[in-house]
Amino acid sequence: MSVFIDTGVFVAYVNRSDERHGDATSLLESIMKDEYGAPFTSDYVFDEVVTVALRRTKRLAKAHEAGTLILGDEKKKILRFVSILQVTRDVFDDAWNLFQHYPEKRLSFTDCTSISLMHKRSIDYIASFDASFDGIVTRLGQ
Repeated sequence: MSVFIDTGVFVAYVNRSDERHGDATSLLESIMKDEYGAPFTSDYVFDEVVTVALRRTKRLAKAHEAGTLILGDEKKKILRFVSILQVTRDVFDDAWNLFQHYPEKRLSFTDCTSISLMHKRSIDYIASFDASFDGIVTRLGQ
């Protein structure tokens, strides 16, 4: 069993004023307790997380906190709990096809890279508050 963690979960977790903060906290705590198997995210999601955290909170410290949540920090004794998958050329090409295949879902290109990685790695769940994934992959965090 395994789970892919989407941008919104990380951002809501570090942003206490986010309406989904409590949901994100519960979901990430469950993931950290290994309730859904090995946790994954991607380099594209990392980019989105840091950028969105900065834009929503307007605080560089929150963007750093979000990045550290994903990367860990040996000096601060924060362990990395999630593996970061790289978007390779074949994932990129597959994501572009998915982006064109699901226009009604209004998925971002990053969302499509996440779906592609999930399919290629046989990842069971996506931890996300984004209903656009419904019907394509199994979503936690509804």
